[in-house]
Amino acid sequence: MKRIALSIILLLAGATLAAAQTDFGGVARFNTTVHDFGRIDIKDGAVSCSFSVTNIAEVPLNIQAVISSCGCTTATWTRSDIAPGASGTIEVSFTNDEGPYPFDKALRVYLSGLDKPVVIHIKGIAYSSRKKAK
Repeated sequence: MKRIALSIILLLAGATLAAAQTDFGGVARFNTTVHDFGRIDIKDGAVSCSFSVTNIAEVPLNIQAVISSCGCTTATWTRSDIAPGASGTIEVSFTNDEGPYPFDKALRVYLSGLDKPVVIHIKGIAYSSRKKAK
């Protein structure tokens, strides 16, 4: 029974480490892959955050594209090559005008030197503080 419990704990620890991965293919390191806005009020309009991408390879790195999962999320990013050891940024904006709801938006980041995109997320809970007229 102890072996089963230990095996489960080790599997969960491995899954947690994989979920927290910030190094990708020996090419890039992200400061984080998830930004949680927490609770945001719809009346405040768009919210933004920034992801940092560091080149951990020995050749220049290029952020080729950042594609959002929906039109309410847009991104701008460093367009020039990122030298080895240097960092670039991905600025993400979320327009929370669709009503109160929890959200988790994915963005696919295509980097030179990687066959698959890196997926980053923004999440939070949009709410409305507006009171209804009686």
